[in-house]
Amino acid sequence: MTTTPPAPPPSALQAPEVRVPLLPAAAGPDVPVPRRLLAASALGGLGCALAVPTGRSGIGWPVAVAVLVLAVLLVGLRTPGGVRALLAGAARIETLAWAGAALALTAVAWVRAAEWLVALCLFTACVCAALAVSGRLVGGVLRAVLSVPLGMLRAVPWLGRAVRRSYGTGATGRDVRIVLSVAVGVVLLLVFGSLLASADAVFAGLVDSLLPTADEDAVGSAVVLFVVGAALVAGTALVLAAPPVLTLTVPQPTRLRTLDWAVPVGLVVALFAVFVGVQFAALFGSDEYVQATTGLTFAEYARSGFWQLLAVSALALGVILAGIRWAPAASAVDRSTKRLLLGAMAVLCLVIVASALRRMWLYQQAYGFTVLRLLVGACELWLGLAFLLALLAVLRLRPTGTVRPMVATAVGALLLLAVLDPERLVAQQNATRFAVTGDLDSEYLSRLSADAVPALLELPDSPVRTCILATIAARSAPDPDEDWRSANLSRAAAQGAVGHLAGLTDRTGGGDPLFGGGGRYPGLDEPACSLS
Repeated sequence: MTTTPPAPPPSALQAPEVRVPLLPAAAGPDVPVPRRLLAASALGGLGCALAVPTGRSGIGWPVAVAVLVLAVLLVGLRTPGGVRALLAGAARIETLAWAGAALALTAVAWVRAAEWLVALCLFTACVCAALAVSGRLVGGVLRAVLSVPLGMLRAVPWLGRAVRRSYGTGATGRDVRIVLSVAVGVVLLLVFGSLLASADAVFAGLVDSLLPTADEDAVGSAVVLFVVGAALVAGTALVLAAPPVLTLTVPQPTRLRTLDWAVPVGLVVALFAVFVGVQFAALFGSDEYVQATTGLTFAEYARSGFWQLLAVSALALGVILAGIRWAPAASAVDRSTKRLLLGAMAVLCLVIVASALRRMWLYQQAYGFTVLRLLVGACELWLGLAFLLALLAVLRLRPTGTVRPMVATAVGALLLLAVLDPERLVAQQNATRFAVTGDLDSEYLSRLSADAVPALLELPDSPVRTCILATIAARSAPDPDEDWRSANLSRAAAQGAVGHLAGLTDRTGGGDPLFGGGGRYPGLDEPACSLS
């Protein structure tokens, strides 16, 4: 009789095998299914399907978000550990702040007409909403933001359990059975009806006369929005009921030695110190000094290096954040070295940010204001605030808790930018510059949205101003295919002020890219605005 020798014990270097399923189990998370989950998910889906604009942005976005919030409250207040428990905790002020920021950012779609600003605000609103739901329930900003999308996937079997439970006895079971039966009947009618209509022209005419006309794209968009809205409500309810992680993760001890990171960071700090010394002599010096050393004017000198300084600032912030997280601070020497090098880098980066801002200001004074230049200037201002937060974290030797305040300041900066109305601000600065220099980029101004109309009305009355306003008015005119969901305050105000100029544009093609023919107004001898 032969015996199988026992398997050798695992080596100390061999990690035990751990199998983690890629997708959740079919039964779903092991938490009770709220009774109102199906009704709340259906409410959220209907809110998205009926309110989200399919064309230009408008009031439909804040309406859809309000319905989603109502649906989450409907199911969350009845969920163990749900909204009520979240708001009753120590983080309720932060939770309400993130939620308020999400609602305010969504309302920008109703107030402003610049689509790039609306898209940026809607994306940031999603981040704020995720932080409001799970900001204190999971460790780290990234995991908090990803918790709701992952919760939507985890909620699919959860919803299945809710349907199976409701599809039983009693009044609720009968209602669910009726709804499912009607849904199945409608699907069968669509399948067989479309086949029969394609087989017989007479029957197809009868079907067309009985059924209302519906846009296939609109129906498809509504179905997708319904599914997304229902999944959002269910995923949010699941995150509230069963958060992925209940406590913040504790940073693991680093294996780096002080010499491992101090040498490369020290070299970068020395490089920054030399550059800052040159900046004090060049950029903060006189125009004669710059021309003598570089052969460039102040404006040309400012234009030559702004983008590089912006990249340097962003990369340096990443280096400081990595140093805050992983640089050792076990001994007094480690802590002193960490404060000295990372603090010096943060201070030098503040000077670089000031240099970049001055370059951008000189650049805009010489070549005019644009939305892109205003945005990158705002980014540099935020980077300066981020370096101040990083410097505070370095001095306090806090390895965590730095990213969340940076995200909060970025959200506040975006809200402030939306309040300031960037396109109107750009148009106003160009109008002021035109009064001083007589230079006006009419082609660029005509590409702005309705937000810029109040500032453009301050230009002197001329064919050029009429050209710019007529182009914006034509682009902001109401679309016959749009409905109440695309209602927008800025476009409505622009239509009331310059809507009568929309008929002056000729889009038949030829000649000018904005005006057909030779680029002239009907009834006017003067040419339209110069677009060269």
